[in-house]
Amino acid sequence: MSAVPVRVMLCDDSTTVRAALAQLLEADPGIKVVSRVGDGKQAVEAFAALPSAARPQVVLLDLEMPVMDGMTALPLLLRQEPRPAVIVASALTKKGASATMAALRAGAADYIPKPGATTGGLADPAFRAELLAKVKGWARVGPSRPMARPAVPLRAPPLSPGRGLRAIGIGCSTGGPQALTALLRGLGRPLPVPIVAVQHMPAGFTAMLAEHLDRLGGPGCAEARDGEALQPGRLYLAPGDRHLLVEGKADGGLVARLSDAPPENFCRPAVDPMLRSLSAACGGAVLAVILTGMGQDGLLGCRAVAGAGGMVLAQDEASSVVWGMPGAVARAGLAQVLLPPEGLADQILAAAEARPRPARQGVMA
Repeated sequence: MSAVPVRVMLCDDSTTVRAALAQLLEADPGIKVVSRVGDGKQAVEAFAALPSAARPQVVLLDLEMPVMDGMTALPLLLRQEPRPAVIVASALTKKGASATMAALRAGAADYIPKPGATTGGLADPAFRAELLAKVKGWARVGPSRPMARPAVPLRAPPLSPGRGLRAIGIGCSTGGPQALTALLRGLGRPLPVPIVAVQHMPAGFTAMLAEHLDRLGGPGCAEARDGEALQPGRLYLAPGDRHLLVEGKADGGLVARLSDAPPENFCRPAVDPMLRSLSAACGGAVLAVILTGMGQDGLLGCRAVAGAGGMVLAQDEASSVVWGMPGAVARAGLAQVLLPPEGLADQILAAAEARPRPARQGVMA
């Protein structure tokens, strides 16, 4: 018996865009567009008018619309039952990036940047793949997850005090902004080592994501700058369209380097070069964390980290919007534990403090 299709609502003031998105989505038999509306007011009314069992699981919400814009409609949609996962559509501009991060803070599950005509518009295969992955992933994961419960320890012990930990590297893609948010909230405080992170995101969006993460009260966050010394207690995010590398200094410190080298895994920034550079600079005193995302970026970098004696942690399948990147690491036997972001935070704290700490719910790889 075939699975029940994911129910989707399209909310965009352009009739042409709604028609194109509906055609794109319904080409996949696992998705059904149940409602198409032209503004936020119509979206809220149409959602409430449907029987509960027929209501959309996912709402694709444009932010700029007449009558009622997306930001006004967002909290009204999130009050509906059953609560939908809302994916906001944003322009590839600084204004669009700022509005997107505001929507994520207000409860949106994710975002999707509208492709420009130069990249093929809505017909762009990369846009289609990202859209389908996010719609299906958020329908499966749901708009919110309960906090994980205490459970199993790491398969391997945390780094010992004798070896220490010099740096943490995090990689993520599809669903990554919310996973990073949950992870940093789980940490709750700055760490005694620097963190470097790669999130697959367009240029301009990463600055807004860094600002968003900096507000969470954990490690301070900013986009990395070429040549700056990496400080304990800070998170350095790779800027859009630049690889982030790490170099070691003679005095034992670490320095960020930005690179315009060709994309890897079709991505720039990419996780693999960041993790390879960390491993080269720090040897086995590295903790790599791979969060939700499409593809397998991070796999080769994790091989380098594990080969040097470092630790590798990965997000579990149940909490991942797309279990591509963490799944590749897990299937290769590199992940020492699989956990939701909150549980990964506990293990990061354990490694950073070099003493055992209980894990939250998860399964050993």
